Amino acid sequence: SAGSTPPDALPDDIPASALIYVSDYFSFVGEDGTGHVALALDNNRGRDGDVYQAEHFIVLNDERQGWVRLEGNGTYQNAKHELRPIPDSPFFRFHGTPRTGLTVASDVNHLRLQIDAIPERTKNRHNGALTWMGSARAVLTWNDRTIPGRVIYEYLMMPEFNRLTRTYWGMWKEFQGLYLLADRSIDIYAHSQLSDRTAPLVGKLIGFLARGDDTEPMKDLTVEVLDHEFALGFYRWPTAWRMTWTTSKGPMTLTLSVSDRKGIGNWIIGGFSMGIVRGELDDAGTRLPIYGLVEVIL
Repeated sequence: SAGSTPPDALPDDIPASALIYVSDYFSFVGEDGTGHVALALDNNRGRDGDVYQAEHFIVLNDERQGWVRLEGNGTYQNAKHELRPIPDSPFFRFHGTPRTGLTVASDVNHLRLQIDAIPERTKNRHNGALTWMGSARAVLTWNDRTIPGRVIYEYLMMPEFNRLTRTYWGMWKEFQGLYLLADRSIDIYAHSQLSDRTAPLVGKLIGFLARGDDTEPMKDLTVEVLDHEFALGFYRWPTAWRMTWTTSKGPMTLTLSVSDRKGIGNWIIGGFSMGIVRGELDDAGTRLPIYGLVEVIL
């Protein structure tokens, strides 16, 4: 019909830029009878002139085993020059789309992640760049386990930029991203960061809470670091947080602490780590347990 959008076009259309970067980030938290499992899978690709790139970043934490090494971290060939869909690699295959439902399969890692259609929770555009976030029900099949849970998803598309081939200073400054699941059913995302360079697109302080189809914006959000631990450089890792915000139901408070941290990178003046966080949400007087992932780039 006139004015309708073909399903493979907007809203995530890719401009014809000779320099571009695209990312799909999935953060899964679930639980079965054996315990919690958390998985972060970042899928990045880009174009720089006539050359195309692709990269996976993946971490998995099992509540009993700790951090589990998976195959597939790092760069791989983007042989089909794909930017809109996530390019398949020797380690991961992707079927479907985030908006319609997506399956991620990895035979070598005995892993399969099935994600329901992801509704849009936040969205922003700036200078041709686009980011949007959502969350949905998901099931992780890993070895002989079937683990129901939820995924928080982040899409990023930036023209005239490609961190896979070029170096940019000041992109990350005190970034703390919290991907949380409360009471097995409530998705909570928040990040705080101090980079002026990325602020127009992603914001310095942003978050959302999702109950099923309903997205609750966080008014008057604060994210406060309560404690730190030693790091091998001129910085310290944050290890505990308090978040407060207001919803239509009233004030809400969340407290978190790191129970297991994995260092990814260290450049003396800063570092990159992933961590498992546990805590509690005070939901208008009802206390709900929280489990999730934190990404810290200092």
